[in-house]
Amino acid sequence: MKKPELLAPAGSFEKAKIAYLYGADAVYCGTSSLSLRTRADMQQEDLEKTIQYAHQIGKKVYVTINIFAWDETYEEIIDMAKKLEVLKPDGIIAADVGVIETLKKYAPSVPINISTQANIISLQDCKFWYQQGAKRVIMAREMNKEQLKYIMENKPKDLEVEIFVHGAICFAFSGRCFLSDFLSSRSANLGDCAQSCRWSYQLYAEEKNNPGELMPVETNKYGTSIFSSKDLCLIKELPEIIEMGVNSLKIEGRLKTEYYIASVVNAYRNAIDDYQKDSKNYDATKYLKELEKVKTRGLTTFYFNDRKNKDIQEYSGRQYNENYEFGGKVVEYNQEKSVIEIKNKLQVGDILEIIIPYQIEPVMFKIEQLWDEETEEKIQSVSPGVKGQKVKMRLPIVCEKNWILRRKK
Repeated sequence: MKKPELLAPAGSFEKAKIAYLYGADAVYCGTSSLSLRTRADMQQEDLEKTIQYAHQIGKKVYVTINIFAWDETYEEIIDMAKKLEVLKPDGIIAADVGVIETLKKYAPSVPINISTQANIISLQDCKFWYQQGAKRVIMAREMNKEQLKYIMENKPKDLEVEIFVHGAICFAFSGRCFLSDFLSSRSANLGDCAQSCRWSYQLYAEEKNNPGELMPVETNKYGTSIFSSKDLCLIKELPEIIEMGVNSLKIEGRLKTEYYIASVVNAYRNAIDDYQKDSKNYDATKYLKELEKVKTRGLTTFYFNDRKNKDIQEYSGRQYNENYEFGGKVVEYNQEKSVIEIKNKLQVGDILEIIIPYQIEPVMFKIEQLWDEETEEKIQSVSPGVKGQKVKMRLPIVCEKNWILRRKK
C-alpha cells in the first residue's frame, strides 16, 4: 500500500510551521500577487524561509503561480521563476498555459504541477499535460470516484495525481468564476475573490400579469445564501482513495487560522496513519468528531460518491460547530507557568483542549489560574488587545512550542 502525501495550506510562514508540526508532508503557498490568495500573508522573504525550513526538516513545498495572467504581469512572473530556479521548491502549481511555458524557460529544473484551475477531469487531459512535461496533475473537485479510479488505472505510471479531500468548494467549476469581478471588481482568477457566492441575497419574482412588478420571495431577514456550498470532507472515503494509489491528498484553506490548520491536518494525519497500520478496522468516527469541532460550514462529499448528490448547498449561510474556538498557542512550556499567546478571551474556569500532534484525542483541562505575562500578578481573565498578546497558565501535560489550545464555549 502506497502512503499518500498529506498536503496542507500555508498562508504564512508561521502557518507552514504549524502544518508541519501537526503532520503535513508538504505545504502549498505563494506570494500574494501571483497566487490565488492575494490576502495571504506570504511575501518573498516568507516564501524563502518556508522553503529553507521545509527542506531542513525533510518536508516539501509547492509554490503557487496559478493566476490567469495579463501580459503586464509577466515581468513579475519571469522574475519569480528565476528566483524559484535558485530556491528549488518541490514543484510549482500553475494553470495558465502562458505561465507554464514561461516557467519551463526560466525555472526548468523545478517540476510543474497542473492546478485544479485547469479543470482536469479526464484521462485525455492527464495525458496531454504529461506530454507537456507536467510531473503532477491536480484533479477537479467535480470528479466522482469511478472516474478517478479509471484515471489512476490508466494514466502514465510516473504521472502523479493530487486531489482535494477537505475544505471549501467553489460555486464555479473548479474555481473558474467571474462573479466576484462582476459584482465587486475583485477577480477570483487573480487571487482577489470577494466570495460573492457566500453573500446573502434577497430574491424577487416578476409577476406574470404585471411585467416589471417584483414581488419578494419569502426568506429570513438575512436573505438566503443561494450560491453558497458546504465544505468538502472525504475522511470517510480515505480507504478508497488510498487504495486507488492517489499520490497527494490536499486540504484547502490558505486564509484559515493556525487552529483550523492544526485541527484538520492532525485529523487527516491520524486517519492516514491508522489506516496504514490497521486497514480492516478503519473507523472515521473519531476523526470526523475532531473535524466537526472546527467552526465551518456543513460538510459534504460533493460528487465523489454520487454524481446526483444534492446535499451540497448551504442555503442559510450559517457556520456550524460554534461550541469551540481558537483559544491560544503555546509559546513556552514551563511546569508551573507556561506562556500562551491568546487568540480569544480566556478566563479562570474555562475548559480548554490541547491538540496534540499525531494524537487524535485531545487533552482537556480547566483553567485554574491565570497570571499576567509581564507582572505575574494573578488575574481572572484576559482578552486580546494587541497581536501576540500573552498570558501565563499551568498546563496539565508537557507541551511543545506552537501546540494549539482549543477553547470550549
